[in-house]
Amino acid sequence: MLQEFFAVVAAPFVGSFLGVVVKRLPAGEEIIAGRSRCDHCSATLGVPDLVPIFSWAWTRGRCRHCGAGLGWFYPAIELAAIAVAVACIIADSGAPVRFWLDCFLGWALLAIAWIDIEHLILPDMLTLPLLLAGLAVVGWEAPDKLGDHALAAACGYLLFRAIGYVYRRLRGRDGLGEGDAKLLAAGGAWLGLVSLDALILVAAGIGLTWAAIAWLGGRRLDLASAVPFGAALALALFTLRLI
Repeated sequence: MLQEFFAVVAAPFVGSFLGVVVKRLPAGEEIIAGRSRCDHCSATLGVPDLVPIFSWAWTRGRCRHCGAGLGWFYPAIELAAIAVAVACIIADSGAPVRFWLDCFLGWALLAIAWIDIEHLILPDMLTLPLLLAGLAVVGWEAPDKLGDHALAAACGYLLFRAIGYVYRRLRGRDGLGEGDAKLLAAGGAWLGLVSLDALILVAAGIGLTWAAIAWLGGRRLDLASAVPFGAALALALFTLRLI
C-alpha cells in the first residue's frame, strides 16, 4: 500500500508539471528552466503559490499578488492526475512494476489529450517517446512479443497515414493528422497487433460520444468540424492497457 499512497500524494505534483507542459509546449516556451509566473501580472510565483490544489484553494482561485482569477485549469489537471493514479491502483493491485508503468503511461496520455483538446495538435516530443517507451516496456515484460508490437506500431502508423492521404485527396483538406498516426503507432507499441482494431473502435466510440455531447450542448457540428481524435485515442489506449 505504500507505493499506492506515494503515487496518490505525488500525482498532483505530476499534474502540476503536466499543466506546465500543456501550457508551454504548444507555445514553444521553455518547460524546465522557465520560472512560473502569473498570466495576468507576470509576478514570479514562489513555493506558497505552487503547492498543487492547496495553493489554489487557499487563495480561492486568485493570484496572491494581483487578485486576478486563475481559472480551473491547474486544479483540474492535478485532480485528473490523481484519477489516473487511482485507476492504476484499481487495475494493477499486486503488480508494483506494472503499476508505475501504467501511471507513467496515463500521465503522459493526460498531457497529450489535453493539448489535443486545446490546440488540436499532438506534439512529436510526446508521441514519439511514448512509442519508444511502449516498445521498451514490451521488450522488458515479454521479449518474445516485441516483433508483434513493433509490427502493430508500423501498421497503426501506415493505416492512419493512408486514411489521411485518401481523405485529403477526396476532400481537399486534412482529416486525420500525422500526429494521430504517431499516437496510434504508440498505441500499437503498447498493446500489440491483436488489440489494434479494438483501440481504433473504442477511440471512434469515444469520439462519437464527444461529438454527440457537444451537439446536445448546442455546438454546431458538420463534416468540416475539427474533433480532437487524439484525445479519444489517448483515453482508449489507457483504458485498454488497464483492462
